[in-house]
Amino acid sequence: MITRDQIQAMFDGAEGYPWDIRAPCLWGYFFGDEDQEKLLAAARHLEAKGFRVVGLLAPSAEDDDPSWFLLHVERVEAHTVDSLHRLNQELYAFAAEHGLRSYDGMDVGPSE
Repeated sequence: MITRDQIQAMFDGAEGYPWDIRAPCLWGYFFGDEDQEKLLAAARHLEAKGFRVVGLLAPSAEDDDPSWFLLHVERVEAHTVDSLHRLNQELYAFAAEHGLRSYDGMDVGPSE
């Protein structure tokens, strides 16, 4: 589970980014499971919450666990350490409620 301290470290380390991490950015979120259909059902729920589905990545032999599919969703939003921590907690709960094996965390990039 991603801790608030880890998020704080991410924000602290963002000084070298060529964009302002506190401004609206493109945030990507990832969910993993062996069952592709469960991930697709979860994707529909996430779309209803304003996320855009980027794709469902099939497992490959190079993956740590080659039986997992990975759902990638994204949304442009501005975060603080606390707002991102709250959203992560919501996404962990979402994964559990939908019987997904994991919420795997997030990444961030410029919104343009």
